Amino acid sequence: METSRQPEIDFHFLSELVLTDPASSVPTNRIAETVLDLNRSKFESIAELAAKNHVIIRAFSAMSQFYKIDERTDVAHWVLLAIEEENSRIRHALGFLNRICTTLEENGCPVTVIKSLDHWPDLGSDLDLYTDAEPAHVVNAMVANFGAKVDQRSWGDRLANKWNFIVPGLPQLVEIHIGRLGQTGEQTAVSESLLRRTRVINIGQYSFRVLAPEDRIIISTLQRMYRHFYIRLCDVIDNATLLESECVDFAYLRSLGSAAGIWEGIATYLTVISGYIESFRGQGIALPAVVTGSAKFGVKKVHYRRDFLRVPILPDSLNLYASELKTLLLRGQVRNSLRLSLLPGLATAAALELKITGSDKGIW
Repeated sequence: METSRQPEIDFHFLSELVLTDPASSVPTNRIAETVLDLNRSKFESIAELAAKNHVIIRAFSAMSQFYKIDERTDVAHWVLLAIEEENSRIRHALGFLNRICTTLEENGCPVTVIKSLDHWPDLGSDLDLYTDAEPAHVVNAMVANFGAKVDQRSWGDRLANKWNFIVPGLPQLVEIHIGRLGQTGEQTAVSESLLRRTRVINIGQYSFRVLAPEDRIIISTLQRMYRHFYIRLCDVIDNATLLESECVDFAYLRSLGSAAGIWEGIATYLTVISGYIESFRGQGIALPAVVTGSAKFGVKKVHYRRDFLRVPILPDSLNLYASELKTLLLRGQVRNSLRLSLLPGLATAAALELKITGSDKGIW
């Protein structure tokens, strides 16, 4: 029977699937019981939640391990079909992403993929890119080579120096950030070194330029702790995997984060992720003292609500925002400070628009 707590239970189940140590017998047995007892309605609600959290491939691949190869149960069929459909969507998107990156480079627009490939083997809902080329060059290249159309730009898009493109034949939007990062485009300290520090990775038959680990964490922090105020399951597993790879230069991360005024937000974000991991594995991510000592709160202040883990806005996120604004002012970044100072008004306008019309698209 469905209850008001069912979505939270489903989120916990998905978390167990992607975060639990397979060698741990107790949670694994509990997962097996849930998997083998799924009905169509429950499966569809879990699939919808997995899609929102960008973990369909990782979650359902883990789920498929509980079925024997020769089993032909309905649930086993649903799981395999969901994986096949998502892989088909991803292959289609990667082909476009490769062509778009190659074309922009050929047209004098150096570009790197941001956010979208962080979820691999899953993929984000949009295709996100960053370039420091002139906006006109980017728009012309997208229109001339792909017949793309610039989607309606919100106030937030204009402040952030961000363009969304509708590309014929591609269901996803292509979101290109140009020269600036942050909700109001206030972050130039971060964007200045972004392209210089990229690396090339191979995915299937394609090669993509992606961000350095520290820049990945910074951009993820900006999105989760300073804009959306919620953390998705993919953000937990993506950053946990990155941290566990031991490839993160924490000295550089702290230096750049401090220059941008968001070091406390970064430290808090990583501490929350470690705490959430610990609740499923019994042990969190080993973070340096400089991180845990700078965190303003931990996982206990984060709660599930409406499909994601929600970050407390008052007073915690407001304090992080104030710290960012103070840093930009002290560093003499007047224009960036003015941009950031517009954020509370923008957020209020978006909330009112959402309440009145059901959509904040024109503002946020």
